[in-house]
This record gives sequence, C-alpha cells and structure tokens, in this order.
Amino acid sequence: MEQPTGHAERVARLVEQFRAIPPDAPVRLAKKTSNLFRPRARTDAPGLDVTGFTNVLAVDPVARTASVEGMVTYEQLVDATLPYGLMPLVVPQLKTITLGGAVTGLGIESSSFRNGCPHESVLEMEILTGDGRVIVARPDNEHAELFRAFPNSYGTLGYALRLEIELEPVKPFVALRHLRFRDPAKLFAELDRICTERTLGGHPVDFVDGTVFSRDEQYLTVGTFVDEAPYLSDYTWTEIYYRSLQTKAEDFLTVRDYLWRWDTDWFWCSRAFGAQKKWVRRIAGRRYLRSDVYWKIVAFERRTHINARIERMRGRPPREDVVQDIEVPIGRAEEFCDFFLREVPITPFWICPLKQRDPNADWPLYRFTDSLYVNFGFWSTVALEPGQSDGHNNRRIEQVVDSLGGRKSLYSTAFYSEDEFWRLYNGPAYDVVKKTYDPDARLLDLYAKCVRNR
Repeated sequence: MEQPTGHAERVARLVEQFRAIPPDAPVRLAKKTSNLFRPRARTDAPGLDVTGFTNVLAVDPVARTASVEGMVTYEQLVDATLPYGLMPLVVPQLKTITLGGAVTGLGIESSSFRNGCPHESVLEMEILTGDGRVIVARPDNEHAELFRAFPNSYGTLGYALRLEIELEPVKPFVALRHLRFRDPAKLFAELDRICTERTLGGHPVDFVDGTVFSRDEQYLTVGTFVDEAPYLSDYTWTEIYYRSLQTKAEDFLTVRDYLWRWDTDWFWCSRAFGAQKKWVRRIAGRRYLRSDVYWKIVAFERRTHINARIERMRGRPPREDVVQDIEVPIGRAEEFCDFFLREVPITPFWICPLKQRDPNADWPLYRFTDSLYVNFGFWSTVALEPGQSDGHNNRRIEQVVDSLGGRKSLYSTAFYSEDEFWRLYNGPAYDVVKKTYDPDARLLDLYAKCVRNR
C-alpha cells in the first residue's frame, strides 16, 4: 500500500531524536495524554515526540484494509473508514484510545466474541525498536517473533509507528436487544449459547456485551447490523445510555453512535463528576460530555489531590482505586461474578465475551486457550476498612483471577511479585525478544513499567 509523503520524514526525525538521547539514558515517549490508570514516575529525561504520528495514511475499500500511524485515535480511524461502509474489527470503547496503544496494550469490545482483540486484525507493523532500528514486522517474516510478542508489551519492546489492519463491512444501523436476567448462572449460560450459535431469535448477532447492576439485575445487550431503523436514540447529550438498559427492551442507533455509546459517560464513571445531572449535561453540551474531558479532570485530581483532602477533612475513610479489566474462562465466570458481588462493593460493572479469533495463533505475552472468556470491567473506588492498606482489594482480585485460570490487563495498578508476574505473562518468551530488539535495555522492562510504575 503506497504511503503519502510525510510519514517517512516523521520516521526519520524520530530516529534522529532517538540517536540524540545519551546511550545511558532511558528512552520514553514524550506524551501529554494517556489512557492508563497506573501512575508513572516523573522524569526529566528527554522523550521521543510521537505527537505527529496521527494520520490515517490510506483506506483501501477493496482490500478492506487501512494503513494508520500509531497515535491515531479510534475516533479518527472510525471517521475515516465509515464513509466506505467499513470499520475496524474491534473498536475499543473510548474515542481517545489510539490504535498503537490498543495493540501494544490490548483492547476489547462487543465484537470480540467473534474478532478477538485489536492486535488480531493487524497485518503488519512498522516498529521503532529499543535498539534504534525501524523494522517492519509481519507474522511471516524475519521479525515474526516480535510481531507475536508485541501485544501486551506496553511499549517495552518498541513503538508502533505505522500499522496495517483489516476492516470489516457495516450496515448503517445497529438494532439492540437488552435481555434482563435475575440469576448470573442463567446469564452466563445464555451468553455462552449466543456466542457459540451467533444467533438470537432467528437474527444474526454481531455484538454482545452486558451490564451487572446487582445480584438480581443483569442485562445482556445483543446488537445486529440492520439496513433500516424505525427510530434512532441519541445518548450523546441529555440521555444516558446505560440507564436505557433498564427501561428499554430494544433500541436503535447509528453505527457511529453504537461504537461510542459508552464514551459520553465513560460507561457510568461520569457520575463521579456530577455529569449525569440533567442541568450539568445541558450546560456542558456534547462538546464536553466525552471521555477525554473526564481524563483531564482525573489528571487534575492526581496532581492536586483536592478531593482526597476534602474527604479526609470530612473524616471519611481513605478509598482505594479499583480500576481493572480481567478475563476468566466462561466456565468460571459465575464464580468470579459471585466473588465480586460478595466482596467488592462496586456496581454496575461491565461484562464482555471474547475469544481468540484464530485458535492456532500464539500471542505469547497474553495467551488464551481455545475457549470463550468473559471480561469483567470495573472502575471505581472502595472505602478501606480499619486495618486495610491501599491495594487490599486489588490484591484480592488478582488472587481470585489467578485461581480461576484468568488474566488481567496491565493498564492499571498491579501488585504481583516479580516471580508471579513473569509466570503469568510468559517471562521466558519476553526475555528472548527483549534481548533481540532491546539488548541494552534502553526501554523499561514490562515488570518495571507495569508493576513498579517506573
């Protein structure tokens, strides 16, 4: 696929920046924004400026592929592909997640039961490696080992500068059916059936996710592409999508609004900022009801700790951030759900089925068996009881997930010992690729970055 002028020049400038960093200094990205929920150590070391890598280079509607720079957000990517009647195979829930970030850090959405994770639709990647080379990695060339190890490496093996990905055709609208359950066992049994048969009531199923409000109130949401819609709902301003699950048995959205149905309220996390109050929504308008705005509020709180100080002045107990996405096999999903409802006071929480797209592919840093898995996403804070230290709930979740044969994403805080971590995330395979493409350890290793937060 021919690349327009500009990308090669941006790559050349980035390589010059890399070479200008002293050989004994660590290499980092100079980024002002992030979709990570774990802290990063402050440093005065120079960083690589990748802010210019924000271009959709080409969309090929015949081959159903796109060539995209690593810092392109999914909002940009979707806006570039939908005019051709195409979309990425998996579109993570928030507009500001970048393609490069979703591939190196994993991603998931309601098409994952049939399309897996974003990295499974990548055809090739242009990567700046830790030793300063710019290489093109494909599943069938001399850099196949790096191609396979790149997902879940979080920039510790290199940075994706350009990616070529597969696209899939869409129809203009998505018809939604919200199925109410009062028993998690029945919900997960039906989830398994739907994902296996890919039909519901004689209609094909293109999307599946779910929301758990309590032990006796859960919903599966099933989406189907359709050519026509009798009406359209709008959850980009005054109306709140997740509340509609409790009041509507069916609904219709444009494809674009479906893909971003969670972004307006950051699932339900906007309630922490008062953004679910009608008067706040009317004043804020669509422009400010977005996940990137909420990120700025979170970043401000992290810098100032104003809210935490107010809570202490009021005599309230300290709170622990419990922000995680985990996956367990479908056969253990009910057990995890029961544990979470019993021990962690966070509702609602999200569930999303996923299955590896190609059962024969090996992604060594985040391996799945040939089974359906269920992702549980929960994003809130929990009051610590007397005697509990910060991290109590997160450590407990890690223990339970491990005991159920699951894994957790590394975009948030992790508390594993080094031995536990490398057992779960395939330390031997990582070490081989790390020594090949970053022999002088210019980039942090995965444990240092994701657990020690260096």
